[in-house]
Amino acid sequence: MQVLPPEVLSPYIKHYLFLESVGDPHKTLRLFPDGNTGIVFLLEQVHLSTNHSQHLPSSFAYGQISNFQDLTLTEQTSFIIVVFQPDGLYKLLGMSALELKEQIVATQDVFGQAAKKLYDSLLHLKQSTEKVNALNTFFYELAIQRKPPGHTLLSTILQHITHHKGLVTVEQLVRYSGYTERHVERIFAEQVGISPKKFGSIVQLHSFLKLLRHKTAETNLTTICYQSGYFDQSHLIRTFKKYTGITPSEYLNSTNRLAVNFMEFKDSPNQMSGLYNFT
Repeated sequence: MQVLPPEVLSPYIKHYLFLESVGDPHKTLRLFPDGNTGIVFLLEQVHLSTNHSQHLPSSFAYGQISNFQDLTLTEQTSFIIVVFQPDGLYKLLGMSALELKEQIVATQDVFGQAAKKLYDSLLHLKQSTEKVNALNTFFYELAIQRKPPGHTLLSTILQHITHHKGLVTVEQLVRYSGYTERHVERIFAEQVGISPKKFGSIVQLHSFLKLLRHKTAETNLTTICYQSGYFDQSHLIRTFKKYTGITPSEYLNSTNRLAVNFMEFKDSPNQMSGLYNFT
């Protein structure tokens, strides 16, 4: 289930995801870049690990990732993911986004002891509406401690990149914003955690994914490849594999997608997924 935050929190949070495990517990999950950061709350005492070795905390925050990350789930569970806006954590905490880049850390190391109280609350609340209210309250109390972000230079640039489906060069951003290339690069590094070029590349990929998910039988890959601004299929597939580790065809046919950038691999073509994104 995907839940939008109230409007007052929309500058910080993109959405909440509620996911549930109901079948075979041993799953390989793959997360790939979407230009956002987030928090994961595991709602049962289970083991989630990276690269089959590093056990993750029951509640952890993750920063911008450059490439796909595989997670191993060893038991059935339910969990909540808070997906922030690209600059959401910077706006909420004022911390440099570079501090969390490529990192997975315990949530309380970022948000303090209040995050542990939030996690304990989420464990005991039964209804999803109650959990959403607890999340909204937690982040609203954080937000009011800081100056309202308003419409910043970065907000304008991010909207411009998204509106043009990532097909914007740094030189074009310089002309659009009126700032120097160095200044644009600096605010992206500090507030988003990746360069404007990298962010545009990720937006372009997700523009393609949107077309891919809604393509009809009559629409071929070449058509949506060009619609997304890729030079040709080899350029598309090379970029797609860089970020996801698989081809577009494998993404469509060999994975069960919990979210656009969060999926599990099917054990066989006929086997149903053990994880579902309930709506």
